[in-house]
Amino acid sequence: MTVPRWALASAIAAPVAMIGGWTLAAARQPSFDPVQETISALATSTATDPWIMTAGLAITGVAHMVTAAGLRPVPRRARVLHAIGGAATLAVALFPSDAAPQAHGVAAGIGFGALALWPALAARRGAPGVLRPAVTVGASVVLTGLLGWFVVELQGDGDLIGLSERAVAGAQAVWPLVVVVALRRATPGAA
Repeated sequence: MTVPRWALASAIAAPVAMIGGWTLAAARQPSFDPVQETISALATSTATDPWIMTAGLAITGVAHMVTAAGLRPVPRRARVLHAIGGAATLAVALFPSDAAPQAHGVAAGIGFGALALWPALAARRGAPGVLRPAVTVGASVVLTGLLGWFVVELQGDGDLIGLSERAVAGAQAVWPLVVVVALRRATPGAA
């Protein structure tokens, strides 16, 4: 079973939209501190160009859902959890933190959690490469560790809240691309 090209395109789109979105939005807001301020702050009504980060989050969410649909060699339970993470990311875009703080927080929690855990569910006994349990569980451990750092920053003084959030969000956006590329390379004729 091969991963289709359109899944490769969506897997590329997720980190480009997420990382590109926060980079461009922050560049348009000179007073913004990416180490101490969250990604969500770039999409609030008081941001210089909130549409940039809102679009970045929305595109990332849709890209995760499309990529999940194309990851055919991955067990269904992992693809469903990946898609839930994408839908929650889309909801984060639809519910800005200043306009709907509770909905935003719930969506962000579900999204971060699902995107940290889906790799562990992708494990297949005897599978080669990126779907080996050691690799998939290892990826979830790293993603969950980064998420834990972000949660600690949320609960503490928050001096590194922006940095920790970018670390986990960036890693979660890149991991599906790693999986797609590895699976496509492992499948003969899947150029």
